[in-house]
Amino acid sequence: MFIFRSLTTRIIVTTITLLVAGIFTYATFNVRHQQDMLIESARESTELLLHTVESSIYNTMHIGNVQDVGSILSMVGQHNQLVGVRIFHPHGVILRSSLPNEVGRTVSAKDYNLYQTPKNYGIFDLPPHGEVLAMVKPIYNEDACHACHGTKARVIGVLNINYSLNRTKVQMLDASRIFVASSIAITVFLAITISFILLKFVKKPLDNMIDTMSKVENGDFAVRIDHKGEDEIGRLIVSFNSMVDRLDVAKNELEKLHFQQLERADRLASIGEMASGIAHEIKNPLAGISAAVTIIKDDLEDDDPRKEILCEVLQQVKRLDKTVNDLLFFGKPSLPELSCIDINSVLTSTLKFASQHRGGVNIEKRVELESGLPPVYADDKQMQQVFLNIFLNACQAMPNGGVLTVRSFLTLRNETEFVRVDVSDTGPGIPPQILEKIFTPFFTTKAQGTGLGLPICCKLVNLHNGDIRVTSDNDIGTTFTVELPACHLENNDVSEGKNET
Repeated sequence: MFIFRSLTTRIIVTTITLLVAGIFTYATFNVRHQQDMLIESARESTELLLHTVESSIYNTMHIGNVQDVGSILSMVGQHNQLVGVRIFHPHGVILRSSLPNEVGRTVSAKDYNLYQTPKNYGIFDLPPHGEVLAMVKPIYNEDACHACHGTKARVIGVLNINYSLNRTKVQMLDASRIFVASSIAITVFLAITISFILLKFVKKPLDNMIDTMSKVENGDFAVRIDHKGEDEIGRLIVSFNSMVDRLDVAKNELEKLHFQQLERADRLASIGEMASGIAHEIKNPLAGISAAVTIIKDDLEDDDPRKEILCEVLQQVKRLDKTVNDLLFFGKPSLPELSCIDINSVLTSTLKFASQHRGGVNIEKRVELESGLPPVYADDKQMQQVFLNIFLNACQAMPNGGVLTVRSFLTLRNETEFVRVDVSDTGPGIPPQILEKIFTPFFTTKAQGTGLGLPICCKLVNLHNGDIRVTSDNDIGTTFTVELPACHLENNDVSEGKNET
């Protein structure tokens, strides 16, 4: 059955099968029609001969030569296709015949039954002559016959002719053989022609296309299919060549883009190493500056105007120190110290700490923490850092007040339990063009921001095999979602293995 997996083979086999079935059906009906025509021709010939014999008999009997009737029947019976010509009485006794030994005998039952039926002819076997066409015609008692036969009988005799169908059967057999042979020849010719056309114009282009597609699949985009036809296969090949052209262009563009990305990654790696070195170099002097300014500030009187300036300097030094710390952490974050922690407790304490921020005073806090949540396997300090950053961003998004909603609940993802935390604000929302960049390092819309807060949160959540995402709407506000895997024994084993590594 492997050969029938080929589309071309299935089409050829199906076409030839339908062709053979159609020609066989046509040949069967045609042969039957030819046989019916030959039988009808034999019947017409027999009927014509019957009328001729009848006319001759009437003419002979009208002039009173009754004895000549037998001579007429003998002469007609010499025809090579006639088995017998006779006249029998309506009661079945043969009166005259081309075969003298039949006279006085009873006519055969088949001929007599034929006389008694409305149909005046029939076909039946007559041993030893084989199949014959028998035809009967009553001889009616007309006025000219009354002198010899009286007036009582309406039918004075029945003319019967048996016409041999052996020659007709030979003709039918020859016609059938010729027609069957011609049908087989036509079928073979059409089958070979159809197969050749399908193989040349369908299978060959398709095989060529399959071979070319294999080369394209292996990365060779320089190959093309040469086909000059404008049929469906030709249009398919033109579309295929066009697709390969576009793939080749896309491949070149991707290679170029990939090369640019590698160059950019190398530059970013160099910049990161340089930034880390610079941050280390800046951090120590900043500590010295902060200590020196603090000492000078403490020596001044409270009403000294210079003390306010020094306080501002210390604030800027703290901001620079935080930027340096964020830069160092983003470049090489510390591995989390994992343990099973209660995420609701982390959220409660972190939210309490964020409420002390000056931007969170006029904001309503709604806490909807689901009780009975399983613990999560995480570093509580790093989780506090993540949620504190999200809380503060939400407070900064609502400078004129609003509602901060914190929800926690259990969810399933890929048949694994996760504890989900949603942090929602009623601020103006984040524009779509900014939303897709908020986790990009150093991207910020704040005048005093470093653009590292949310990227650090994303990196910390990923280190915990969790997920962080954000949705925003101008009418509703912004929602940050953090999902962390629930604490299970298998999680503990895997994570401890990672920490040991």
